[in-house]
Amino acid sequence: MSIFKTSTACLALLGSVSAAPLMAQTLEYWVYSDFAQGEALALQQEFVTEFEASHPGVKINISGKGDDDLTAGQIAGAASGTLPDVFMNGLAVGAQLVEVGALANIHDQWMAMPQAYRDQFDKEAIASCSPAPDEMYCLPYTGFGEIMFRNLTVLEEAGIDTSVPPATWDEWYAQMQKVKEAGKFAMPDQTQVFNSVASTYAIVGDLDGWGIDFDSKTTRIQPETYAKVLQLFVDMAPLNSGSSRNDQGTKDLFITNQLAFHVVGPWVDPTYKQAAADSGLKYDFVLVPGMTEGQHGGIKSYEILGVAPGENQQIAWEFAAYVAEKEQMVRWASLLSRYNGNAASMADASVAELPLIARSVEAVKYAIDVMPPYFVGAYPNCYRSIVTDNAAAVADGDMTPEEGAEELVAELNDCLAE
Repeated sequence: MSIFKTSTACLALLGSVSAAPLMAQTLEYWVYSDFAQGEALALQQEFVTEFEASHPGVKINISGKGDDDLTAGQIAGAASGTLPDVFMNGLAVGAQLVEVGALANIHDQWMAMPQAYRDQFDKEAIASCSPAPDEMYCLPYTGFGEIMFRNLTVLEEAGIDTSVPPATWDEWYAQMQKVKEAGKFAMPDQTQVFNSVASTYAIVGDLDGWGIDFDSKTTRIQPETYAKVLQLFVDMAPLNSGSSRNDQGTKDLFITNQLAFHVVGPWVDPTYKQAAADSGLKYDFVLVPGMTEGQHGGIKSYEILGVAPGENQQIAWEFAAYVAEKEQMVRWASLLSRYNGNAASMADASVAELPLIARSVEAVKYAIDVMPPYFVGAYPNCYRSIVTDNAAAVADGDMTPEEGAEELVAELNDCLAE
């Protein structure tokens, strides 16, 4: 194993074994575009500089890519033999990347690491990367447990006590109605995006009733449970903004005190924090209420670090493992206040009490996976579009929730059978 960190603590953890490469090696490292600018890029470059210093002859080039460009480039690279050596992407597209040959099975390299290194990571996050006993296709990187951002000004003007967040769906829905009566929007339209439909499902159901059974090629969704989910879309229909959770317009409504709630990942916090500094936006973030007290909704997922198969696989793995190690993830979390899959870094005193991280760690305990199971099979596009179209149709009154749930399951099973 190579030297992963020059600090005494990390040397003790990881050891210093292998010699530097005998010949020059250049690694291409693709990251999310947000991580290739400003302070995030500067810190990534620190990681690169540190790794290059302990691996003479290794050169690492960072390239920032948008979400769609990451996936398209990795798929095209697998076909043409021009894959980046190390790259980021979302957990939900992992199966597709395995199918096209873009991801190396890193199980043996993972098992060769010291137990102390492997114990740093969240066990469920590692399980998400490991569909079978001898298979592992990623290292969990940054991630999220969905939280509910609250515009405190909108709520207070509607006569709502903001000192205690709503504990149940009924309490939350009652607050939404008060917001509407005060002339403001309660929520974005939760039917427009697959992730917001999944998030709403999590208010009612659990993981056993969500996702795909790839062995039988059927959906796990149960009509009886899903009819209750669809009723929530009906309830929210007259109260929503008409914009999706991902629209810039939704953030604009929140910032200008026209929208009360925004259920989404922590990546919107920098925007809202800046608005708080610039225009006095008053907001906070809490767990998404569930149907009963103590239960919570919301989804979770991870961005992943993947390694391409090929002649650079070993050194690429070493770099990925270095980036995901505790010391680097503590620095990363401190900079971005973002949850990540290195549990040891999340428990570190320097980050554990950061409000956004503390709330995210708590949210992950309750949230469900977006598109499980991971790395078993790729979700066909028809699956996601059927889910969103069905939710929108029921919210518009084209079907009752019971009719919509029955139709959804039938259509999803047809989609999977094809």
